Amino acid sequence: MFSLHTALPARRGLLYVALAATAWGTAGAAAALLFRQSGLGPLALTFWRSLGGAAILLALRLFRGGGAGRAKPSPTRMLLNGLGLTLFQAAYFLAVRHTGLAVATVVTLGSAPVMVAVGGRLLMGERLGRAGLSAIAGALAGLAVLVLGGGPDTGVRPLGLAWALASAAGYAAITVATRHWARTGVADDPATTTLCSFAVCALCLAPFACAEGLFPTAHALPSTLLLLAYLATVPTALAYALYFAGAAVIRAATASVVALIEPLSATAIAAAVLDEPLTPSALLGTALLLLSVTALARTELRGS
Repeated sequence: MFSLHTALPARRGLLYVALAATAWGTAGAAAALLFRQSGLGPLALTFWRSLGGAAILLALRLFRGGGAGRAKPSPTRMLLNGLGLTLFQAAYFLAVRHTGLAVATVVTLGSAPVMVAVGGRLLMGERLGRAGLSAIAGALAGLAVLVLGGGPDTGVRPLGLAWALASAAGYAAITVATRHWARTGVADDPATTTLCSFAVCALCLAPFACAEGLFPTAHALPSTLLLLAYLATVPTALAYALYFAGAAVIRAATASVVALIEPLSATAIAAAVLDEPLTPSALLGTALLLLSVTALARTELRGS
């Protein structure tokens, strides 16, 4: 695994966050297939995803020799990051169960930029300016089109909406905290931070996963194990290490909006792999999101 430094230029930070969001978009397709064939529920799937991601990062850490020269994350940071990640992942899968994949995704990622902007403003004094506010407004408009234009089957159910908002809160907490800690000048290793976060997440979810049903069924077990391995590797261990590295050097709200690439990549995969049609509203919402991501990224680069 390549070295991920927190002292990155803004351009590379944006690239890391964009790559992480693209990888996250593939997690939805993998999870959809696992829900169909594995018998795993949302909490058990999140547990295996976190445990597998932690195991992969631990193996890489041992192979690289322990990340010498990097400051160790404080216990407080490890705990808070882990709790935020637990809330973000588990609440998202619960939202998917109660209100469906499309609504859960767009509500979570649509409300997260607003929460991040408020948190960045209150805790770090970050100012978005007109360009940033316009970009966030455009992103929210695109997400609204995706939600409201999908027909009656995509209606938001109250319990699912509550879980999606809880997931957004966990995401926003991680994003704002990562940026805040980066301002202290302590060069933590993002891979170490991610490893600790996933370990905390797995420990928190273990009893709930056991109650839900910890092990997959024997049906299609080889493909289930392959999908679990992919889920733990690409959209988990790799993507989160990239995200923590990139989010440390760009503004919190910018990282949150750039991460909206996730529903775009998920929509493309759903159309290409799962044969889900792209409706006119989906295309319009996708275009608005892309324009918003581009506008906010350009604002970030001009300020770097």
